Amino acid sequence: MQAVEKITENTSWIPIVLVILFSVIAVLKIIDTIKLKGYVFAIFNKGFVEDEVEEDTSIFSYFYSLLFLFFITVLSLALHFIISIKHPDFTSSFTSFLKVFLIVLCYFSAKRVLENAIASLFLIKKHVRYYMVSKFGFQYSLSFILLIGFILFQFSPLKPTNFLYFTIALYLFRLIFLVRNNKNLIFSELFYFILYICAFEIAPLLTLFKLML
Repeated sequence: MQAVEKITENTSWIPIVLVILFSVIAVLKIIDTIKLKGYVFAIFNKGFVEDEVEEDTSIFSYFYSLLFLFFITVLSLALHFIISIKHPDFTSSFTSFLKVFLIVLCYFSAKRVLENAIASLFLIKKHVRYYMVSKFGFQYSLSFILLIGFILFQFSPLKPTNFLYFTIALYLFRLIFLVRNNKNLIFSELFYFILYICAFEIAPLLTLFKLML
């Protein structure tokens, strides 16, 4: 009960962040409506991911930069909300959200740079490009669903503590689709894929949670 009461305090900044997020979606729609729609449903549309692999567009374009910031902001909101639920003494202020946002931004930026550097260094960039594009595509796709879930759990009578299970279910769903769509690459190099999951997915996330808690 104390955790739920805490969520209602110091959250006047949340509607402002949500307005910014919906404004970003509007700008993305203006830049490229078809591509935005493709990423919203990317997890269900293998053909769109294949088209993105062939297109080989720069991740530093306006569209991809905004989409990346949208994903980071949504994930930061979700993590901030989960921390607020699990730790009643955690201050649900904009300052605390900003700290979470900066940690998540630095983590995913460094992760992306490191992954691309390793792929280029070992000359496997072409071999893993489909996996990398589908991985980020599924992340972006689920961020739209996560945003809807956040709004529902934040402002409706739904039990806030269930938001953690909702988020975990989404990312398990993403992992299943990722393995299914990349099964040939994964199962042919299963040992290295397990090492990748441990080194780039599990260990950094555990470190991320320790830094924020």
